Amino acid sequence: MLSLGKFDHHFSTSANAGPLPQANAVGRFGSIGWGDAVKLMLKVEPDDGRIAQARFQAFGCSSAIAASAALTDMITGKTIDEASGISAAAIADYLGDLPRERMYCAVMTFEALQQAIGSYRGKAAVSEADAPPACKCLGVGQMMIERTIRFNRLTSLDDVTAYTKAAGSCSTCFKQIESLLARVNAEMVEDGLIPAEDAYRIGSATPRATELKPHGAPPPGANIFAAKTTPAHLRPIAKATPPRPATPPAGLVDAPPQEMLIAAAVEELRPLLQRDGGDCEFVSLDGNIVYVRLSGNCVGCQLSSVTLSGVQAKLSEKFGRPLRVVPVS
Repeated sequence: MLSLGKFDHHFSTSANAGPLPQANAVGRFGSIGWGDAVKLMLKVEPDDGRIAQARFQAFGCSSAIAASAALTDMITGKTIDEASGISAAAIADYLGDLPRERMYCAVMTFEALQQAIGSYRGKAAVSEADAPPACKCLGVGQMMIERTIRFNRLTSLDDVTAYTKAAGSCSTCFKQIESLLARVNAEMVEDGLIPAEDAYRIGSATPRATELKPHGAPPPGANIFAAKTTPAHLRPIAKATPPRPATPPAGLVDAPPQEMLIAAAVEELRPLLQRDGGDCEFVSLDGNIVYVRLSGNCVGCQLSSVTLSGVQAKLSEKFGRPLRVVPVS
């Protein structure tokens, strides 16, 4: 059962949120564009390989922030070798058991830790950029899914989605994820990691909604446009010659669309905050400064600066120019 006291402590009062300029080991995982991202920064003592300080920056739900904060507490004071033995399940247990549908947050922080350790040891980070993601909607790579299945002994498609978010959106990758799970489970049986009766077999799960949709051309007679009386709202509209634009009166020009576009971009981010009881509303734009109003759980939260940094990074990435996000009351 989730320990709300422990969870709330790591979500609301972590002293390890924010940048670490002295970091000599950095790991990143996730993407703001997909809803969740974590950056883990470590200061490792060169003489004994002990982690003297660990800080994080996270964008996403409260579970992503709490899991990141918990991990920094868990690894501070440990050696790199000791930290490398921490699993996603251990992070969830440290929080008092994350809900099953939020286990991917523990997996995300675990992956960021592995990236940081690899960067400290001078090893090239495991890259999945050259291969297309197994789940295109959420950008989840095949290698990450395989690691998660093995480390957490997953044997169902629902567990794979809960731990990685793969096939959690449109489900077009259902068959690919199913084949991947069946193959990895078969290898785990050979390695003695799971009993044969627990291994997933193709066809064990019901295909998800999009897999049940009909594909291909409709049968003859099903084309509603071939009917003699096409409904009025479906009839093609004749193209009219566009009128010449009128010359605007002197001194009147159309307002630039940037403010509307930025307001729409902020609107897209609001559901991510609202699901955790917070909110962020667009107020106005002044040059490169975007004014927003925080409300709900975001008000007074010590990690509100992290939230604003994530919003700022998302907007700057979307519009291809530096933008500064400033809260107003």
